[in-house]
Amino acid sequence: MKQKIGEEESVISNELLNSFDAKDKQELLDLLNEFILQSYKIEKEFKDYKALYEGVIEIMPQAIWVFNDNGSIFYRNTQAKQLQEILVNLSDFPQEIDYKKKTYLVQGNVLENKQIITATDITVQKRQERLAAMGQISAHLAHEIRNPIGSISLLAATLLKKVDTATKPIIFELQKSLYRVERQIKATLLFSRGLNITRENYCLLDLQQELMMIVDQYTYTKEIFVHYDFMDSMVNFDFDLMGIVLQNFIYNAIDAIEDGDCESGEIKIWTEKKEDELYFFIQDNGRAIENKNVLFEPFETTKFKGNGLGLALSLQIVEAHGGYIELFDEEKKIFKIMIKQ
Repeated sequence: MKQKIGEEESVISNELLNSFDAKDKQELLDLLNEFILQSYKIEKEFKDYKALYEGVIEIMPQAIWVFNDNGSIFYRNTQAKQLQEILVNLSDFPQEIDYKKKTYLVQGNVLENKQIITATDITVQKRQERLAAMGQISAHLAHEIRNPIGSISLLAATLLKKVDTATKPIIFELQKSLYRVERQIKATLLFSRGLNITRENYCLLDLQQELMMIVDQYTYTKEIFVHYDFMDSMVNFDFDLMGIVLQNFIYNAIDAIEDGDCESGEIKIWTEKKEDELYFFIQDNGRAIENKNVLFEPFETTKFKGNGLGLALSLQIVEAHGGYIELFDEEKKIFKIMIKQ
């Protein structure tokens, strides 16, 4: 039956076409050809726009799902495929979900019978919020502790003048402990307030002398040798702040030696200069680095001593000098610090 109808339509079309003269037939064929060409053009443009639209979605920082009204997936980008599991326990919008040590903000909307869900990685933002809160709390605690520590330090200095020789070593140890607390307070306040560096020209040997005195103020139980090899040259930097940087690295090296299996420790610190760049190298034979990815993360530490701000503050200071810090040789445990001159 359908075949018969088709044949009848074909006969009618042929009869209609035969009713036109040659000129009309050519015009009709030209119109049909133009219609076909325009159809192909529109189809190509549609495909190009679809590819562009999908390409834009692919490079977006969010994971994107589009669901049909029956719950089936209409479209999802590559990130959505990798994060498909976070939708399992989804209950409402917006919602923050922790997944594989990251935090995602999941949001949803309905558009033309399609449900659109996005997941945005807000790990960095949450970390910054957490650090800001921790920084405020730490700064407040540092202010609260600073006054009594100052009073105790003053009393210790007074007591040192009145006790006998046998008791003085105890007072010295007390002063070293107080110095360590004062150093943590200073680091906390510097980290929370921000840095203002003051560059001047200094001799590197003066900095070496300063570090030698700082090491004497630190408490440790093993026999530790610190070898210095500083150039006898003038350089431009903030003397106090760079002293804090190198002090932090030396103290970390001492703590690593204390925690390590070695019977005695050895720390080497030396300098090099190339054109407008000054380099400090620090090496020790203490315990190996457990996780190099969190070395400079604030409030992250595996040490018994300290609050995890030392290397984070050091990085801030070095970057303020236009430089960087890197683990130059992990096997030999050598750190490299570069500052611009």
